[in-house]
Amino acid sequence: MILRLTRSTQSYNDFERAVSTIRSNVDTASPDYKKNAADMAEITGTLRALHEQIKLGGPEPHRQKHIQRKKMLPRDRITALLDSGSAFLELSAMAGYQVYPGEDVPAGGIITGIGRVSGVDCMIIANDSTVKGGSYYPITVKKHLRAQQIAMENRLPCIYLVDSGGANLPHQADVFPDRDHFGRIFYNQARMSSQGIPQLSVVMGPCTAGGAYVPSMSDENIIVQNQGTIFLAGPPLVKAATGEEVTAEELGGGDLHSKTSGVTDYLAVNDAHALVLARRCVANLNWPSSDLPDAAKEVKEPIYDPKELDGIIGINQRKQVDVHEIIARIVDGSEFAEFKENYGTTLVTGFARIHGYRVGILANNGILFSEASLKGAHFIQLCTQRNIPLVFLQNISGFMVGKDAEAGGIAKNGAKLVTAVACADVPKFTVVFGASYGAGNYGMCGRAYSPRLLFMWPNAKIGVMGSEQLTSVMNIVGKAVDPNLRNRIDRENEATFSSARLWDDGIIPPSETRTVLGLGLRTALSGGRKIEGGSRSEAGREGRFGVFRM
Repeated sequence: MILRLTRSTQSYNDFERAVSTIRSNVDTASPDYKKNAADMAEITGTLRALHEQIKLGGPEPHRQKHIQRKKMLPRDRITALLDSGSAFLELSAMAGYQVYPGEDVPAGGIITGIGRVSGVDCMIIANDSTVKGGSYYPITVKKHLRAQQIAMENRLPCIYLVDSGGANLPHQADVFPDRDHFGRIFYNQARMSSQGIPQLSVVMGPCTAGGAYVPSMSDENIIVQNQGTIFLAGPPLVKAATGEEVTAEELGGGDLHSKTSGVTDYLAVNDAHALVLARRCVANLNWPSSDLPDAAKEVKEPIYDPKELDGIIGINQRKQVDVHEIIARIVDGSEFAEFKENYGTTLVTGFARIHGYRVGILANNGILFSEASLKGAHFIQLCTQRNIPLVFLQNISGFMVGKDAEAGGIAKNGAKLVTAVACADVPKFTVVFGASYGAGNYGMCGRAYSPRLLFMWPNAKIGVMGSEQLTSVMNIVGKAVDPNLRNRIDRENEATFSSARLWDDGIIPPSETRTVLGLGLRTALSGGRKIEGGSRSEAGREGRFGVFRM
């Protein structure tokens, strides 16, 4: 005999939500909240103004010359390429900022980001020829390679909008010969194509020397007539080498490559036509669309306004913020199923959804003790076993130090957390909302631990230690700190310094964190890969981790 028990599903679901819903203690009328909001608004406003300046590209005369040639500006090209009304997740907009003394290289001379084209999430890499002729500085190469890495990890088709004079010769020693220099771009193209990740090029300007391999190694190519050119050596070098006098169009123009050499597959009459052809190429990929799974279609917004994050966090690094308040404004319905709530409380772990996607969250609520490290390693193993993506919210000064901590095994227990982070083969995402110092950066999935995407808030700081800690250590060992050194450390810890060097994928306003993570999670699903209930790699099925020192 089978007994069937009945209950009110609605009341049960309401109770379940009540148990999981975070209760906020934030007083938005308090002086502290208002000061925090004002401070954050100031630095966010400064960064927003800087981003707007960067979006302009090169100097006005260069932009005008570009337009006079009947060419669309780079960002207008991207807008025309994307599906109408869809989002573009730009990466590393701050690249190159104050990196080269006396030289302004907005966005590193190249625009990269993830956008939807013909229903498919794609990696878009667009040269900006208004910036130094679109030539490749060392930071340009690094940014191009980072975009390709993201495309490989997430199986995103690549669309290259080519308009570049090739390597920047004064910087050639830092651009050309090493493993992760210019040649790695073409290596990556070959590898991605071999893995079935589409490579599409739209030649909208010069494509010279080594850069000629971008379209040459693509699966399909489009070239703009009387505008795009592809050649291994331009007219001046040809004349110097062979004595032959030839125009750029005769040497490597659209007609030659579309009708004679076969280097290109489609001939466009202008930029707009070329971008329509590119959209058609993506539509013909037979690639899985980026439509949301059923679980992500019915999304509950947080019950607390994400804009309140500005007033919660502020810019004072000394003041501890309860990370539950941040989670409550990022996750769906402000619902968070906390794991080991009463153990290792300086690390908060638990399950939630962001834009409908299930995630495991690890968030700092203080320094990392042994208990917190063990808890984190345990939770990462659970998420890896269940194929659940991980989101790390970093605000960490490091692991606990001292006699008791060492006797308690902080080194081996911290190493367990670092090992778990390194070996977890599910998609990982990191947001630095405060400090990211010392080995705490490693345990919370810093850049070296390959998060799919890593973003910083405007107030975030990153380094081995802050200038105050440095001063204290130097005083203890009897050495005075040079004020110039202290000032340099302060500058190097700033988010803008990090982002300019691609130690992260961009600086985002706190209120946009939920949206950015949602786009990142959607990206991780592109290319037919599933997170929940989908196939895994061999490593994932085996659940392999390094040896945990017991």
